Amino acid sequence: MTCELSADADQRLRFALLGPLQAWRGEADLELGPVREQAVLAALLLRAGRTVSRRQLLDDVWGSEPPASGDRVVPVYVYRLRRRLDARHEEVSTPRSTDPADSVIDSVRGGYRFAPGNACLDVARWEERAAEGRSAREAGDLDAAVGVWSTALGLFRGEPLAGIPGPFAEGERLRLAEHRLLVVQDKADCQLRLGRHAEVVAELFSLTATHPHNEALAALLMRALHAGNRQADALDVYAATRRRLVDAQGVEPGAELRRVHEAVLRGDASGPRQPGLATRPKRRARHELPVEIGDFTGRERELDLLVAPAAARGVTVRVVDGMAGVGKTALAVRAARTLRDEYPDGCLFVELHGNRESRDGRENRESRERREAAGPHRVLRRLLRAVGASEGEDSEDLDELAASWRAATASLRLLLVLDDAARAEQVRPLLPAGSGSMVLVTSRRRLTGLDADRRLSLTPLGMEDAAGLLARIVGGTSGGEDARDARDAREAEREDAAVRRLAALCDRLPLALRIVGARIQDRPLWAVEALVAQLADDERRLDALAAEDRSVEVAFQVSYDQLPAAEQRAFRALGLSPTVRLDRLTLAALLGGTPGEAGRALESLADASLVQRVAAERYRLHDLVAVYARRIATTSRTTAPPDAASPDMTSPADATAARSGVFGLYVAAAHSASDWGNPALRTGPQGTRPFADWEEATNWLDAAGGELVDVVGQAAATGHLDDACRIAEGLVDYLTRQGRFHECRTALELLVPLVDGAGDDGAGVDGGGDDRAGDLRAAAALRTGLGIMYGLQGRYAPARTWFTEALDISRRAGDPHEQARASAGLGTFANLAGQIAESMSHFAEVISLSGELAHDDWLVGSIMTRAGDVHHQLGEHDKANARYLEAIALAERNGSPRLLGKTLLRLGGLQLDLGRPAEAAGTLGKAEDLARRLGDVPLYSAVLGRLAEAEVKLGNPQAAAELRCRSRALLDEETGTESEIAIRHRMLWQGAVAEDRSGSRDFFERATGLPAAEANRARISRALDGLGGFGGGEPRRP
Repeated sequence: MTCELSADADQRLRFALLGPLQAWRGEADLELGPVREQAVLAALLLRAGRTVSRRQLLDDVWGSEPPASGDRVVPVYVYRLRRRLDARHEEVSTPRSTDPADSVIDSVRGGYRFAPGNACLDVARWEERAAEGRSAREAGDLDAAVGVWSTALGLFRGEPLAGIPGPFAEGERLRLAEHRLLVVQDKADCQLRLGRHAEVVAELFSLTATHPHNEALAALLMRALHAGNRQADALDVYAATRRRLVDAQGVEPGAELRRVHEAVLRGDASGPRQPGLATRPKRRARHELPVEIGDFTGRERELDLLVAPAAARGVTVRVVDGMAGVGKTALAVRAARTLRDEYPDGCLFVELHGNRESRDGRENRESRERREAAGPHRVLRRLLRAVGASEGEDSEDLDELAASWRAATASLRLLLVLDDAARAEQVRPLLPAGSGSMVLVTSRRRLTGLDADRRLSLTPLGMEDAAGLLARIVGGTSGGEDARDARDAREAEREDAAVRRLAALCDRLPLALRIVGARIQDRPLWAVEALVAQLADDERRLDALAAEDRSVEVAFQVSYDQLPAAEQRAFRALGLSPTVRLDRLTLAALLGGTPGEAGRALESLADASLVQRVAAERYRLHDLVAVYARRIATTSRTTAPPDAASPDMTSPADATAARSGVFGLYVAAAHSASDWGNPALRTGPQGTRPFADWEEATNWLDAAGGELVDVVGQAAATGHLDDACRIAEGLVDYLTRQGRFHECRTALELLVPLVDGAGDDGAGVDGGGDDRAGDLRAAAALRTGLGIMYGLQGRYAPARTWFTEALDISRRAGDPHEQARASAGLGTFANLAGQIAESMSHFAEVISLSGELAHDDWLVGSIMTRAGDVHHQLGEHDKANARYLEAIALAERNGSPRLLGKTLLRLGGLQLDLGRPAEAAGTLGKAEDLARRLGDVPLYSAVLGRLAEAEVKLGNPQAAAELRCRSRALLDEETGTESEIAIRHRMLWQGAVAEDRSGSRDFFERATGLPAAEANRARISRALDGLGGFGGGEPRRP
């Protein structure tokens, strides 16, 4: 995109960015529109030849304050720019073309690209001339260098991109201004060496006033004054500069300025030797970047961040970290090759071998020699030779070598890639000194001790990119595109599905994808599907991900081997975790240590890229890393000295103890979060209390997400069936109140046959053959949980079946606790089904057992609440009130917030029926607070509905209407529970009373589509019929 900026014969577009943005076609000025459209154009022009995504353009122009329309505004701006730039002026009548195919701005998937051949840029001309000047200086032709640089500097018409808004334009302004200043300095240096000191004094005085802390400018001015026999003025410049540095920054002048000062004091007519010039022979810039991977895929955002202009002056350092095999080097090389034209003094690549190994993962002589060759002494000598300063490599002292390297690069603009660094100390001596230089560092560790202006932590590719990369490597498994087009569509779908499945089994890790791709390249579909089956087996997956000198397991092993003993033990413990998402409590339970120690270990493992931070104090093991952790969890391989005070997590006994600890944590969480409390739940052995209250336990379980069922399955599969039962029982209340019925049913139904089988074969739930009573208790408790779960969905038939089985088993076991729970469940749902006599019979059985339940506040409180409901239905209001108050006291004593909230709701309803709305509003207000904290949507909605009734009776119809709206809104995301049917029924009646019959009917009719609707069909029909006949009276009340 370089050409002279005079009107040329071919009418090419010309752009000037070294000042206010201007454009011409031939002699004609082009109107470029508003400044934000100009900012979009500038972002495309300065990345000519590269695709810029809409998201990136939005960030470039608007930064952290995007427009309300988001990135939809970008196509509008591009369309307008095309209309301005694509116009043809050969004939006035020629219409403007807005076809993207004919435009200077290409549309590319997800973004836009300005083709390099479509225009001339003054920025490109500037960079070309600046490089020509450097080449002339290196060839010893200083006069030519001054002439070329003078021409180049004349291209500036003021501040670059003046008036253009946005972070990208600001960054480019800083970059171009810094580059211009470097050229001015180089030009002044050549003029001084040619004896033309008088030409530069005035400009240097002006520049030092503008840049008062720039020591290089001060040194040049001192040399110019000294050459003009103005020694005193030169010393004044030094004194003033030193004073500013000390006052503003608390530092003394650097080595270069001090050398100039000493030369002036000595009266050295030749001036000081200039580091980086006298030590640098004539040379050609070296470009040592490795060959780029041809099928590089994805990483558009990360690449944009790496190649973005540096906003700060000085040397830019950017670090890419991530787990082994994630593609750090490939990304750094792609970024370096994208940037190479901006660094005319060279692009250097150094392998630091921070994580290199032999094929078996152990260091042999060859790998040791590579590591030693990457020591800082040898690397610095190699770098000095690369920039033509070989005489500086003689020293054996690291500090002297580093000083020679900084001196040699002080006036260079270099791009340096440092690959595979192990520590920050390995990198610091290698940083060049030339302002405007960039260093890209890759490492498996975070390198927090290294100052960097940008850090990228790479994670595996997204699924689309991973599948695309694998497909490109494979190249089609049945003979190429023509053959693929001819195949049956079903086979093509099978192939695509197999590729995506392979990508998932490779954890979307580029190293694994390349190994697998090489194995199935040009292989038939059956071979691909066979490999899918092999990788699906965790025991064989890592073995399959190895080919010649590449191995996923070896890559992970090297990262593991570099850990200290305590962190190796922590990592092995993670291989025993039932979930891949975890926190410090999980690791502490596995290790039998404190949360503080576990937190520090997790942070260290995250810094080593063996676990990923996903939120504050939450971590995740990537799938392949988890497979590796499980593989080594019960092996004795450890490269670090063992900690005698702790088990090494390699024996079966250690593994059993670790699993017992972590399953015990889940038991504690499930029971603490459950409203049922102890001893409503069988607690097993007493342990520590890791959670302060039900809210803390609930938040911890929320963070576990959908992996709770896996925890139950893992506990059962590893011989901890008793823990599995206790976790599943505790989760019933937690899962059902969130509407997660499928998870609840899956966990319970998984365990029922296992518990029944354990009793049949005499093994016992806890592994002891003499605990038949415990087996029966577990069998009854699991069935009661299933009865509760089905009942809450309004599915009374299966609920009755499970409760009946639980009652029969508990009677045979002589377990009054489980017998009472099962009877209470049958009584509760019989009552909801309108079978009052049967309900009273079941509650009579519960009451007969009450003497043996005095220790169970939750169960007794629940019975009191249900008894209060029956008394309320029979019109026995005093008895209902007494039962509700007893239940409230028990719920408060037991710490059961959900039981408390439900009972307060019922008491508030009773108070409304007794004509005490003010008292009801107070009671319901307490229930509202509890429901909100619990996140119990049906309960919250019901409470709001009852509060609406209270407000109506208190003469506040507007407040009542607002409460009804809030209650309805909560049920927009339908949970389908029995409670929701009841709430909608009550809201139907309230709306009818408030003369909102149409809205109420529409809201209630949605209940016909809920899972619980079938069991309530008659109830729904009666309610709708009642609304139809409503006219001044009331529909059938709930």
